Amino acid sequence: MTISHHLFQAFADSARANESRVALYWAEHELTYGHFLGQSCWVASQLAQGHGVQPGHRVGLWLRNRPEFISALFGVLGADAVAVPINNFLKPAEVAYIVADAGVEVLITESGMEEGLQAVLALCPGLKVIRVEEIPSGDSVAPLTVPAVQRGGSDLAVLIYTSGTTGQPKGAMLSHGNLLHNVDSCRQVLSVVNFDRFVLMLPMFHSFMLTACILLPLLVGGSIVLIHSLHAPKQAIQEILVRKGSVLPAMAALFRTLAHLPPGIELPLRLCISGAGPLPGEILRAFNARHPQVPLIEGYGLSEASPVVSINPVEGPWMAGSIGLPIPNVEVSVQDDSGALLPDGTDGEICVRGGNVMLGYWNAPQKTAETLVNGWLRTGDIGHRRPDGYFVITDRKKDMLKPNGINVYPREIEEVIYRYPGVREAAVVGEPCEKRGERPVAFVSLDEGRTFEEHALHEFLRGQLADFKLPRRFVVLPALPRNATGKILKTQLRTMLAQG
Repeated sequence: MTISHHLFQAFADSARANESRVALYWAEHELTYGHFLGQSCWVASQLAQGHGVQPGHRVGLWLRNRPEFISALFGVLGADAVAVPINNFLKPAEVAYIVADAGVEVLITESGMEEGLQAVLALCPGLKVIRVEEIPSGDSVAPLTVPAVQRGGSDLAVLIYTSGTTGQPKGAMLSHGNLLHNVDSCRQVLSVVNFDRFVLMLPMFHSFMLTACILLPLLVGGSIVLIHSLHAPKQAIQEILVRKGSVLPAMAALFRTLAHLPPGIELPLRLCISGAGPLPGEILRAFNARHPQVPLIEGYGLSEASPVVSINPVEGPWMAGSIGLPIPNVEVSVQDDSGALLPDGTDGEICVRGGNVMLGYWNAPQKTAETLVNGWLRTGDIGHRRPDGYFVITDRKKDMLKPNGINVYPREIEEVIYRYPGVREAAVVGEPCEKRGERPVAFVSLDEGRTFEEHALHEFLRGQLADFKLPRRFVVLPALPRNATGKILKTQLRTMLAQG
């Protein structure tokens, strides 16, 4: 892999060395490295010359999964700008918040999102737009002028927005060096080679996909199998079989499906990686029984760490319920609230140190100071180290939900529920869900004399929250349980859910 300190330069070096090789499979299309380099250079030129983007300016990527996401990403980096991937499931008001907070000057999007885009533009006057349909075929971009980048490893490359304790998302600042460090660590620990084909099924804006399924394969000269039919599992499996995918990073729910494939269908995969949420032991056992030749290993990460922190070794042993061992050149410790290291077997906060750890949170010095302490990233997750060196996550210090592997902070949902007439109290907690990993459940109490109309409240929330944030059900109580200081006791609410 290239030793460049700049993501675009690393990609350009890889693309020129593999110009005619297939970089991405998309349905019946086979797109080469030359194609993506050409398109990326066009985007970089449009940003710099057509829209006045300067080094360090922020450019948003609001796109669904499609090949042009890659061209847009590297085009932004080629202009020495900062890429801001935006969750394409967000509603316009949520997108507008990120655009304003990050100071996004140009938004790269697609015509299929035009209705939402117009609503965003109404909230963000002056925002410039590039639609990916404007990008010419990468093979027809001439003359090909590869931009000369000036920024380096310590400079900001990507802003990944993740939910935080204020209820509003925070921008994790990832440098070129952070991401290249994580790519190289993953390359080593996963034994990645240039004929690997990474299957990309999760949203491309997700930090896990950005590093593990875009940067990693493209910087080592491998390829991506971008699944065309995310909502048709049978067709997705067919694409994996036809395109001979070799590495599959995905969520636990997909591995449950693969564990029940009919006899006679054997996967071409050499490795499966479960991320973006816990891997239930029963899924691991069922998958191993059906596909004993394919390792399914669980890992752990967070956007603030670019994002991969640890993983079970490819060669084993694989510990069910464990997040494995730290990846190369990354340290993991367990600390108490004072920062003291805790002995094996003792639960404390999981902390991370290494070149993959973010620069901090965008425009949030206080939150940065609370999270980056004495050189360690305090993750907010509770766990312990086993005597054999493997780590286990046992709880979540931060009150975070992860439906479909996407971080959601309950307070954001609660604040919207409180706006609904007649709601006196509201609390949102997570409930385990086989399909989504976790789903939000809202507990509410009502003002005296009010009756509860679940459909009306659901429709009210639907207009203001992304679908994955919507509570899947509501529980009405006369009053929510509180402690002596008046704080709502979410532990009791979770117990109520567990008891049915």
